[in-house]
Formats: sequence, C-alpha cells, structure tokens
Amino acid sequence: MATVKPFRAIRPQASLAEQICELPYDVLSSSEARSQAADNPLSFFYVSKPEIDLPEDTNPYSNQVYEKGAQRFQALREQEALFQESAPCYYLYRQIMGGHSQMGLVASSSCQEYLDGTIKKHEFTRPDKENDRVRHIESLNAQTGPVFLTYRCTPELDELFREQSAGEPDLIAKVESSFQLIDRLYIADGHHRSAAAGRIFETRQGEGESSGFLTVLFPHNQMQILAYNRAVKDLNGKRPEEILSALQGLGTLENADQPVNPSHKHEIGIYMAHQWYRFEFGAPSIPEKDPVAALDVSLLQDHVLDPLLGIEDPRKSQRISFVGGIRGLSALEKMVDSEDYAIACSMHPTSIVDLMAIADADGIMPPKSTWFEPKLKDGMFTQLI
Repeated sequence: MATVKPFRAIRPQASLAEQICELPYDVLSSSEARSQAADNPLSFFYVSKPEIDLPEDTNPYSNQVYEKGAQRFQALREQEALFQESAPCYYLYRQIMGGHSQMGLVASSSCQEYLDGTIKKHEFTRPDKENDRVRHIESLNAQTGPVFLTYRCTPELDELFREQSAGEPDLIAKVESSFQLIDRLYIADGHHRSAAAGRIFETRQGEGESSGFLTVLFPHNQMQILAYNRAVKDLNGKRPEEILSALQGLGTLENADQPVNPSHKHEIGIYMAHQWYRFEFGAPSIPEKDPVAALDVSLLQDHVLDPLLGIEDPRKSQRISFVGGIRGLSALEKMVDSEDYAIACSMHPTSIVDLMAIADADGIMPPKSTWFEPKLKDGMFTQLI
C-alpha cells in the first residue's frame, strides 16, 4: 500500500513562476547556475545552490552557504513572491517536451515507507551528497526539490487524473484510496533527497510534517528515459586498433557513416579518432539470469570500460565523464574531436520495465544508468517540515 498525502505547498505567484522556478540543483554546475541567475534576483538557484550568492572560492558545504540559502528562501516569502496554500492540497503536474507529455501527482509521500522499502530504490547514495541535502533541508526547514517517483499505471488513477485536469471537483479521499491499491512506488530520480528525508524523519521522530517528503508521482507508462552516455579521456595506453579488435571479440562491429543512436538493447555507438562504429554485444557476453549484469551500462563497464580502458570504479575515476542524452550525440563528438577525450560511447536508454524489475528484486543499478526527461523544476512546490 502506498501512502500519499495532500500538503500545504509553498508556491510561486503565477506571474513570477517563470522567473523563480529552475532546473534541479544537481543538473547544473555552480558556475552554470551562477551565470543563469546573474540577471534574475528571483532565481531559485539562490535557494537551491546558494554558493552562487557568495565568492566563487567559497566551499559549497560551508555553514554560510546553507545560511545564505535560508535567507534567500525567507526573503522570497517575505516579499510574497512565494505564498503558502491555506489548506492541504494535491496538485497535478503536466510536463510537455516535444511530442512527449506526462502528468503526475504532487503529494507528500511517506518517509517510513521509504525506510521500510515500500518505496523502492535502485541506486546507492554518496554520503557527501546525502549529508548536503540533510543540511539544506534542515537549514530551510523545508524540502524544495521534489523526488521523482513512478508507479505501475492503473486505469482508475489515469481516469481520475483526466477528470481532475478537466476541472472536475477535487477528490482528496479518492486519490488517497486509489493509491492504497498501489503496492509500491519507485524512485526514478532523487535518491539523495529521499535518503535525506528519511534521516530527518528518524532524527525528528516524525514531528511536525517531517513524516512525509515532497514527491511527484507519474505512471510508469508515461516516463521518458534518455540515454546516459559515456566518454573516457584516454585509451589506457592502447591504440584504437587494439580497442576495435577487442570489441570484435565481444560481438559484431561495423563502421558507421553517421552518428550512432542505438535503436535497441545491447547496441552501442563508439566514437573514436573521428569515426563512428556500431557495436552489438554477442549472446555469450549477456548473462541470462542477472538483470543488473545484463543492462547495457553493466555490459559496457564489465567488458569494455574496466578490462580495456582501466575504469575500475566509475564512481571514483576522474578519467570518465557521464553525458546526459539530452545533450545529443554532437556533444560526444565535440568531446573527442577536441582531444580532451579519446573515446565516447552512445547508449540505448535503460527501460522503465528493467528499472522496476531490478528494484523489485532489491537490486542496485550501476551509477548513471538513467537520465529522465523532462526534469522537475525546483521552487515550483515546497513542503515545510
């Protein structure tokens, strides 16, 4: 049973929403956020990445950074750019990106259900990033960035949301009862925010509103996952011909006269020395009974990045970069053509079905396995705790 509750959201005034709301705090670097917010004093980056409001050499984890974020958040409230609802509400959140559209429910999900595994994880968290989100939430006494959840779609919820979006009367009790028929939720994006909320719930023992955390829940059949590509700075002392020969021993390899956007699972594009190659793993390389090891990101890591290119731990290596599919294949070409990188790999997106199956089995996916688009905006909804 999944528990979702309405809450009194803090939201931007409609006329100011475009100025206030920003991409998630971890999508842009500090320098990129600083540049984007430079001419916009209402930018939520001053709340979500408050180091941009301080000298550039400021430690982003220093006390003054979190204090500055709290000051900026309070200032937005005092000048009434942000306001709080008078009563608990649910909200429908529709996103459109090109020809793709998805509609989810903004609600407060249960921290206890995160801790007991009803809300399923599929990634490890890093202690430094988890600690950062704990300190940020504690400083603001609020959760400003929603966790992106998904659930297996049901006709009842699809119809309910269709009615609500068409302007039918609010049905809070019906939303709650409908989600009680959902046996589990899945974190799509926001593992560190979820873990931080769980820790604060335990520390505060559920006092105030700390028993819930800010989420947006989308049905699984509306989710859009893009590729999460890889680029490596050098060939680990090998020549391109050696890499190509090793790949031929793992599957099928052919030259491509244009950038390779893999069309199916186990197909990968390789860009090296100004040339694209289309590669597909052969059956002997693909484990039949291990869904994590059979992921394309795992196959690439286990058969190419580690043994050939010397990337033993992609979480720690400084020689590998992960490139969100939203940046396109031209970004991979630019990285290699500039000679800052020696090889780039374009991936087929991990499917939401594979993600849920692995989470159901309590498995952990490799780092940077999924890139969800469109991103949820920070500052659109905030939940006080």
